[in-house]
Amino acid sequence: MDGQGLVQLGELALAFVLSALIGLEREFRHKSAGVRTYTLVGVAAALFMLISKYGFMNILVPSQVVLDPSRIAAQVVSGIGFIGGGVIFMRRDVVRGLTTAASVWLTAALGMACGAGLPVLAVATTLGHFTIMFVFPRLVRRLPRTRRLASDISLSYEDGRGLLRDILVTCTQARFTIDHVRIDKHPLADDENGGTVPERAQTGLVAMSMQVKGKKPVSDLITRLAAIDGVRSVDSAGAEDELE
Repeated sequence: MDGQGLVQLGELALAFVLSALIGLEREFRHKSAGVRTYTLVGVAAALFMLISKYGFMNILVPSQVVLDPSRIAAQVVSGIGFIGGGVIFMRRDVVRGLTTAASVWLTAALGMACGAGLPVLAVATTLGHFTIMFVFPRLVRRLPRTRRLASDISLSYEDGRGLLRDILVTCTQARFTIDHVRIDKHPLADDENGGTVPERAQTGLVAMSMQVKGKKPVSDLITRLAAIDGVRSVDSAGAEDELE
């Protein structure tokens, strides 16, 4: 057994086909890792296993030199983490690429199964991958959704500093949607004679009221808004109402 026969070529070919199928699914969904990356990972993992099994036959001596092929499998699992970590990134406080990284990891395991001579497990794993990618999203959409909460927020901030954009961005980053926005420049306040005058008209305060909807407590959003430089006050007017 020199490890270069039809059996080993068949195991490499099986790893090529199965990993390419997974790569085509990822390519179809326009993910960061496509068919070439997945095919290379699967074939390389299978080749590593074949090298571990047959690449050192000429130096084995009975009762003197013993090799452990499982060490190569352990090193492949550790090394594939570099590729998986490269496709994970964060955008607007949301982590993306976790599914792609996990599927790259799965493809490496699939390739190792082919190289280890376990074709049934490799095919079953591939079928499991497509079940997860195509069937699970439909099941998730049927799950009951968490109710969103609506709250009225009123705040005042200094005019002329571009704070409205910062306020809206902060709401979006906190995963709140905004509705019914009302803006009033120079809110009125009582003067010394009992009348009303524009409050801090010299600096130009802006009064803003809006309704926000989100799954998180509105107190988290209020804390973020109050931390913006130039925001003078933030209040939540009224109780939170549950919406479907």
